Amino acid sequence: MKAWTVNDVMTTAVVTVPPETPYRDVVDLLVRNRFSAVPVVDEFQRVTGVVSEADLLRKIEYAGAEEPRLFDGRRRRGERVKASARTAADLMSTPPVTVPASTSIPAAARVMDGEGVKRLPVVDDLGRLVGVVSRGDLLKVHLRPDDEILADVQAGVVRAFMADDAGRVQVTVDDGVVTFTGRVGRWSTTDIADRLTRQVAGVVEVVDQLEYDYDDSDILGTGIAYGIA
Repeated sequence: MKAWTVNDVMTTAVVTVPPETPYRDVVDLLVRNRFSAVPVVDEFQRVTGVVSEADLLRKIEYAGAEEPRLFDGRRRRGERVKASARTAADLMSTPPVTVPASTSIPAAARVMDGEGVKRLPVVDDLGRLVGVVSRGDLLKVHLRPDDEILADVQAGVVRAFMADDAGRVQVTVDDGVVTFTGRVGRWSTTDIADRLTRQVAGVVEVVDQLEYDYDDSDILGTGIAYGIA
């Protein structure tokens, strides 16, 4: 069963800027391409920072503002520095929030949510930029055709983990909703099928209508007992 990663959905034609790029050129780039941020890369294509719309707006936010106060906090002092910045190197946020190309789709979504960003630079093992993944890119997995999802469930769940009961199990997929019907030997088989199917790229929901001959839930407890997270 294929585990989808950001490598499967990222954009590889990435627009970047070098550290010496002037402020107005960065603004023009973001506005013209309707980007929310742009990676800053060095001569080896390593990501050194990211300039976002929020970084650029500091000039507007602090235009004509009062003089710095003696006890300004670190964050406010940093924002004032960006307000007077003239190049991408001075504007960018560092260290950059990046992910390896092997990062799973759920893990990338958690990073975006935790860091409050809309796009993530994707890097190789040497830290070089290989792509960018956006929130919209992560949602592409839910555009997979039902027949592709069904093939993954049949191969990666039914035949791989339900081999003894495969002949008594039917699977259908409708708009990403996977429905299991039929009968299996043990309750634990239904639990494993549910957990594994939810990991298949594009699955929206799992409807478990399987019946079972023997209830082993009291013996096995949760899925952790048989190695399913």
